Amino acid sequence: MKTNSSFFIKWLDKVERFGNKLPNAATLFIILSFIIILVSHILYLQGTYISFYSFDSTTNSFTENNIYAVSLLSRNGIDFMVSSFVSNFVTFIPMGIVFVIMIGVAVADKSGLLETLLKKIAKSAHPKILTPLVIFLATISSVASAFGFAVWIPLSALLFISFGRHPIAGLTASFAGVAGAWAANVLIAPNDVVFAGLTQQAAHILDNSYYVLPTGNWFFMSVSTILITILGTWVTEKIVEPKLGKYENSQKKENVEISNLEKKGLKYAGISFLIYVCIVLALILPENGPLRNATTGGILVSPFMNGIVFFSMAMFLIPGLVYGIITKSIRSDHQVIKMIEESIKGIVDFLVLIFFASQFVAHFNFSNMGIIISINGANILENLGFVGLPLVISIIIVVSIIDLVFSVDTAKWAMMAPVFVPMLMMLGISPELTQLAYRIGDSTTNLISPLMPFFPMMLAFVQRYNKNAGIGTVISLMLPYTLTFLLGWILLLVVWFLLGIPLGPSVSLFY
Repeated sequence: MKTNSSFFIKWLDKVERFGNKLPNAATLFIILSFIIILVSHILYLQGTYISFYSFDSTTNSFTENNIYAVSLLSRNGIDFMVSSFVSNFVTFIPMGIVFVIMIGVAVADKSGLLETLLKKIAKSAHPKILTPLVIFLATISSVASAFGFAVWIPLSALLFISFGRHPIAGLTASFAGVAGAWAANVLIAPNDVVFAGLTQQAAHILDNSYYVLPTGNWFFMSVSTILITILGTWVTEKIVEPKLGKYENSQKKENVEISNLEKKGLKYAGISFLIYVCIVLALILPENGPLRNATTGGILVSPFMNGIVFFSMAMFLIPGLVYGIITKSIRSDHQVIKMIEESIKGIVDFLVLIFFASQFVAHFNFSNMGIIISINGANILENLGFVGLPLVISIIIVVSIIDLVFSVDTAKWAMMAPVFVPMLMMLGISPELTQLAYRIGDSTTNLISPLMPFFPMMLAFVQRYNKNAGIGTVISLMLPYTLTFLLGWILLLVVWFLLGIPLGPSVSLFY
């Protein structure tokens, strides 16, 4: 077993060295942008296009659409590149999320609250539960993805340091749970609602009476959460940490004494947190609560979920302020602003990186290359002639490959569902099973795709603890999770399929 592990680690080292021989990550995105510009023009001159069906809510039917490759060297393309240069950066998903949440996290961190809280955890928690706890909570955090990516991932690194373990192992474990386990959760997330709606629309091509519930994959997702926690723990402790080695700056667990003033500050910070939670719940729980959806009264699609970034920021800001005032680490408003400014300075490298990454992603999407690749992948799958379980597995594999170049999950499913869902319904596969196969494939390769919107953020987090880290470093660390999750999920699905277990409440595998 040691020999195999050693061989795998050496192979990952080669992946890392190769990846890090590439230009600086920001430079790489610049180069890729120029490549996209050139390729888009070639495809445009060749008249490349793809056909797919979309749902028209006004006529309650599907219509055929032709999507053509768009040249970035055309008049419209040049106009787009020049006029959207600023908006590409400002509207890039991680940009606003990180900046807003950092306001709250900065105060919680600089006031000393996070350090004291982590010391308390390190003093009382058992070391053996750290890794599975981090991964499990990361998986659950996908209910509010902004929190998982911007808050839980960096906090996991601090948790690992407090236990004398390598912080990058904490980053990888948490990133694996948030991004790689996107199809696993014991809770029903907003994405489940969106996916169910898209799947139902696609099912109506053949059966206008078919109804898809957000809980359509719930049983499988819940078991998957346990599976991902086990597999992620094994990869972290048996592959990633041995590869990383010892972190020289890690703190010793025995140096975690908390002063009486810190205990007092932690107590009142906890009280303020509970008051904050009670206020938010008071605005959510009543049927006519102002944070519920005004039309449906639901929570999954509501002002609360739309404002989850704000609520996450306040969740750290309020206890941080209370702790700072009690412990006297905050004596004036000037100090608070200074704390925020210092923390924002710490993410300058990340801002530079995502500036160039945002341009590349925008150029790639404008050219329609991602759509064309996705639909072509679906057509190839359709022509393979597989049926039953082999077809379901082939969907997982094809989608996982497509995800490397087109990582926006719901947008991709909106275009691919009208191809996959009716095709498999005619072969006796339920829409819910097709949806599940897609979501598994769409999850696992998030971890190794530089085009995934939060990948640059993960790289920036890793560079905090390893200044020499590059794209190759992150890919080599996350690749074991991708391969293990993909294999584990396929095996779970095979067993599930053979036993005929329902995917969710009253949801069959077969149509």
